[in-house]
Amino acid sequence: MAASGRVYKTLYRHVLTRVDAEVAHRWAFAGMRLASRVPVASDVLRRSFAADDDRLRVRVLGLDFPTPLGLAAGFDKNATGLTSLGNFGFSCVEVGTVTALPQPGNPKPRLHRLVADRAVVNRMGFNNDGAEVVAKRLRQYRAVPPAHPVVVGVNIGKSKVVGETGAAADYATSARLLAPYADYLVVNVSSPNTPGLRDLQAVEKLRPVLAAVREAADGAAHRHVPLLVKIAPDLSDADVDAVADLALELGLDGIVATNTTTARAGLRTPPEVVEAAGGGGLSGAPLKARSLEVLRRLAARTRGSLVLVGVGGLETADDVAERLDAGASLVQAYTAFVYEGPGWARRVLEQLAASRTRRESDR
Repeated sequence: MAASGRVYKTLYRHVLTRVDAEVAHRWAFAGMRLASRVPVASDVLRRSFAADDDRLRVRVLGLDFPTPLGLAAGFDKNATGLTSLGNFGFSCVEVGTVTALPQPGNPKPRLHRLVADRAVVNRMGFNNDGAEVVAKRLRQYRAVPPAHPVVVGVNIGKSKVVGETGAAADYATSARLLAPYADYLVVNVSSPNTPGLRDLQAVEKLRPVLAAVREAADGAAHRHVPLLVKIAPDLSDADVDAVADLALELGLDGIVATNTTTARAGLRTPPEVVEAAGGGGLSGAPLKARSLEVLRRLAARTRGSLVLVGVGGLETADDVAERLDAGASLVQAYTAFVYEGPGWARRVLEQLAASRTRRESDR
């Protein structure tokens, strides 16, 4: 495990950082998928990188999660690598963001590393194959599930060409197509990369979107599909409270906290490099403090009535434990996986399990 981490960091520093970040992601993801298609290689990957430990099992949203650590939306936008990502230690993969209509996303380059801050700036713009195509892939995945399936969440967003007045119907279309194959759905109204999307976090605009998704999802799947909403760290405390109250009012199952931030304060990266990276959402270590703050506020506001998923700046087992102690039932990561490589999830989970054992023995 330690050796694989050193190899990856060397590869990352000397090869991957020398090519466009989106190209590097595409190469790495393609390699993961290719390796997982070979039965012997897939078994080796799972033995090397997955973490199966009864101390980490979680039952939430009516679902069994082998561990509380999942992969956040954005890595597998089109449901092309679910089996391979399970081999790399994630108990859950949140597919997407998926929109009702296929769309190419924003102009390139649109993904940049801020290495000094262990952060990434993205303005991808919901590039994806569209809900109908992604639904077909998920149906195929369900038809012949792998030996070690992951929990599949699906994150849905608004199609860029659809205006605010059509947002509810647009989200409902995605929900109708995807809900039959999703273990849970997340309504994304918090990406900074689709014009006007964050305006939908205002409760008077969010209410009809969530109501439409709820009706479409359960009707299409003929069951209760757990429904969560993903919010931005840039919301004011009052707006965080308002979204929590709305989620309780509508009977949502949970809240994902948080998405990326538009803030750039306090970065170590030289200002000219930050400026060159341009606009978009910042993920990674700089997001840690605010995401934790939002999570704690939600936990206090909802008092255990909603499932909370902690996302943003998780790098270590202590970070994961802190989110769980703060009220999260599940956590998700993305940027740390990019910087630390394929052994990261297992290292974190093994340390988390060991720390739980120590805490229990100290009681």
